[in-house]
Amino acid sequence: MRSRALTSMGLTLLLGASVTFAAGCGDGAADGTGSGGSRVVGVDYPRSDTDFWNSYIKYVPQFAEELGVEVKTTNSQNDIANLISNTQAFISQGVEGVVMAPQDTAAIAPTLSQLDSKKIPVVTIDTRPDTGKVFMVVRADNRAYGIKACQFLGTKLGGKGKVVMLQGGLDSINGRDRTEAFNECMQQQFPDITVFGEATDWKADVAASKLQTRFASDPDIKGIYMQSSFALSGTLQILKQRGLQVPPSDPKHVFVVSNDGIPEELKNIGEGLIDATVSQPADLYARYGLEYVQAAIEGETFQPGPTEHGSTIIQVRDGLLEDQLPAPLVTLDGAPIAGEPTLKFDDPSLWGNNA
Repeated sequence: MRSRALTSMGLTLLLGASVTFAAGCGDGAADGTGSGGSRVVGVDYPRSDTDFWNSYIKYVPQFAEELGVEVKTTNSQNDIANLISNTQAFISQGVEGVVMAPQDTAAIAPTLSQLDSKKIPVVTIDTRPDTGKVFMVVRADNRAYGIKACQFLGTKLGGKGKVVMLQGGLDSINGRDRTEAFNECMQQQFPDITVFGEATDWKADVAASKLQTRFASDPDIKGIYMQSSFALSGTLQILKQRGLQVPPSDPKHVFVVSNDGIPEELKNIGEGLIDATVSQPADLYARYGLEYVQAAIEGETFQPGPTEHGSTIIQVRDGLLEDQLPAPLVTLDGAPIAGEPTLKFDDPSLWGNNA
């Protein structure tokens, strides 16, 4: 099978034709496909306690129906032991491929090796395993998340002041990428800004507690970077309690930038409650996670390069490719930040405005 970079419409049409051909040949029962020749794919949802992941959960069956894929789903609830157990269930159910989003990106390696030994291709979305073989990683550039947040806060604060970074889990490549990129950007571009990094393990209650404690010791905090919308509710509550929910023109204003692009964040930007977010593509994670695993089952291969859906496939290490989907910075007015474009909060192209 020739190697190529992914094209959105082309892949969809090709896969649709491949599924139809297989069904027409009557191969469904013989090769483990589902009724009518559809491929059977196991999809593990990583959690269901955030608006972002609940949106992803909503999109998966929609795109599965569009692509003609039969999905069996589980939810690991942010627990690697659950994910390992769920994967064993998929194997016993005879799935032909697996889509997962391991939150502990180191501990999943033995499970990936087991799936590889059984010739069951894996696509990971949102996260990249530290080791182990997967067919494709579908992810946005998480280092860019940290850089965009840094440039936004650094610009708005005029290069001076104190900011809090509410980190995700550092056992995740996402938490590490966002943290390292934010810190490096601040050190290089805004050395007069003091950054307080607060580890939260993606937990809302931990984030709220640590932010409250930080404000008690440093009441002159002027910026907050939330690495995910998990911290949104607690952050807004603390700012309100401290009388800091004021317009950007007010000297007391605390600039807040988040990651995810959920509907609530976009609404909050419009209302002046937060200032920016990086829109992480929940809809595209669902779509291309399924498209790639279907491509793997059909014998397609890919190579680094630009795609027709506005992303770039990169090789992150030998044998591992990552499709880095676009994730724009979203602001109130859509004005450029540090020379880079942003999208206005009500832009119709944002998935959060169509959820």
